[in-house]
Amino acid sequence: MSGTENVRRRRNVLAASVAAGVLLAGGGGVYLAVAATAPGKATPVAVGGKAGDTVAAPPPLRLEGGGGETGGGPGIAPGEPDPGGGSNGTVYKAKGPLPQGPASAAVHRPEGLVTSAEVTRLAEALGVEGRPSLVGDVWTIAPEKDGSGPRLDVARKAPGSWSFSWYDGGPVGDSCLKGKECPPPGETKPSRGGSPVSEAAAKAAAAPVLKALGQDDAKVTATQVIMTSVRVVNADPVVGGLPTYGWSTGLHVAANGRVFAGSGMLKEPVKGDTYPVIGAAKALAELNEDSKGTGPIGIGGCATDPPAAAEVEGSGKDEPAAPCRSAVDTVPPTEVPVTAAVFGLAAKDVAGERLLVPTWLFTADPVDGAPYTVTETAVAPEYLAPPAKPSPVTRPQQIESYRTADDGRKLSLTFFGGVCATYTAKAVETPEKVTVRIEEKSDPDTMCIAIAKEITLTVTLQSPLGGRTVVDAASGQAVPRH
Repeated sequence: MSGTENVRRRRNVLAASVAAGVLLAGGGGVYLAVAATAPGKATPVAVGGKAGDTVAAPPPLRLEGGGGETGGGPGIAPGEPDPGGGSNGTVYKAKGPLPQGPASAAVHRPEGLVTSAEVTRLAEALGVEGRPSLVGDVWTIAPEKDGSGPRLDVARKAPGSWSFSWYDGGPVGDSCLKGKECPPPGETKPSRGGSPVSEAAAKAAAAPVLKALGQDDAKVTATQVIMTSVRVVNADPVVGGLPTYGWSTGLHVAANGRVFAGSGMLKEPVKGDTYPVIGAAKALAELNEDSKGTGPIGIGGCATDPPAAAEVEGSGKDEPAAPCRSAVDTVPPTEVPVTAAVFGLAAKDVAGERLLVPTWLFTADPVDGAPYTVTETAVAPEYLAPPAKPSPVTRPQQIESYRTADDGRKLSLTFFGGVCATYTAKAVETPEKVTVRIEEKSDPDTMCIAIAKEITLTVTLQSPLGGRTVVDAASGQAVPRH
C-alpha cells in the first residue's frame, strides 16, 4: 500500500477538549489542560479506603496481541501509518509540556446480558420494525419472505455487539445478469448514485441511534465517504467520564439521508479493578522506546565481507576495520510532533477478554501528512504481566475488510500480502465476537521482490456471524465490513 493511501486513510486529529486532554504549543510552552483529577486529589488505588487500610493489589494485566497490546507498545487504528516508522524508527516529540494525569484509573469490562427491551429501543431508532427473537445467543429482528429489508442482530452477552444492515433484494447467485455486480445473500446493498449528504446531515441522522445507545456525549466524526455516495459516521463513546479508543459505533448514511448499515456495542462496560497509572511524559518515552524501528530489511549493506583487519598507514600495525554500514543505517529516525495528549480508555484484549484499559492517546501531527492517533498503555509497568511469546513460524497479517456469504457462515477476508508468501485464514468464535487471523508462511532463504498484492481468503464459521463483531487478531481492532 502506498504512502499516499496511508495518508488518505488517517483519522482526523483526536479532539483534546475531553477529560484529561491537553493541547500543546511549542516555543513558549503554553498549554491548555482539562484535568481528570485536580492536583493533589488523585484517586488512590485503594478507592474508598482509609489511611492505614490493607487493600489487596489488583491482579496483573496480561495484554495480548500487538500494536500497543503487549504491555505498552504503540497502538494504531487500521489504515493509519506504522508508529514504528519502518526500519529507521520514529521519535515522537511533544510540542509543549505534557500532563501528569490522574494517579490511578480503572479498567472497564463488559458485564451482564442484553434484554429484549434494549434491543427494541435500538431497533426503533434504526427504523426496524418487529419484535426481537432469541436465536441461540443472538437477538434477531429479521425480514420475512424474500429476506429483503432491515435486519438487526445483537449478541445477548455483554458487550452486546450488534450489526445492522438493509438488504434491498434483487438478483443473487446464478440469477445475476452477465456483467452485473451481485452481492451475496444477506449482504447490504446500498443505494447507488447521488452525492453524499453533508457532515451535519449525517450526524443528524445518526443522533437518534446514538441517543438510544446512551452515547449522546460521544465524540462524533463524519468525514469519511465510501462508495462515492455513502457517508460514514464514527462515534467514540465516553465511558466512566473518559474518552475511548477502539470502542466505536459506526453508521453508514446513504445519499437519501437514511442510516442503512451500522455496528457497535450496546452494553456500556462497567468499572473494574483500579490500577496506578503513569503520566504522559513517561508514556511518551515508552512509546519512543517501542518505536525504535526494525533495522535494515531485505538486501543491502556491504557488497563483500569486510576484512578482519586493515593496516594503518605508517603505523606498521593491523587495526580493526570499521564495520560496514549500509545507507539505511545512516538515515536518522523519522521525527513526528505530538500536539495533543489525552488520558482515556482503549480497547485491549486481556486474557481472552476485551476490556477498556487506561491509556494515553497521543495526536501525532507529521509535517507531510494528516494527524493520526497513537496510543500507549498508561497502567504502571509493574502491573503488566509479560506478554506471551509470539510463534516463530507464522506472522499475523492485518485484515482490511470482510464480507459474508452462505447466510453468514462464510467470511471472505481481504488483506495485503507478499507475492512470494502463502497465507491461511483462521477464526476463533465466541458468543460475542469472531476473532480472525491471517497467518503467513515464507521461505527466509528465498529472494523475493517487495511488492504487496490484495488477497482474499474465505473461512467457514461454525455458526452464522449474526450480530457478532469481527475482530482482527493482529491489531485487536474491529474489521470493517466491505
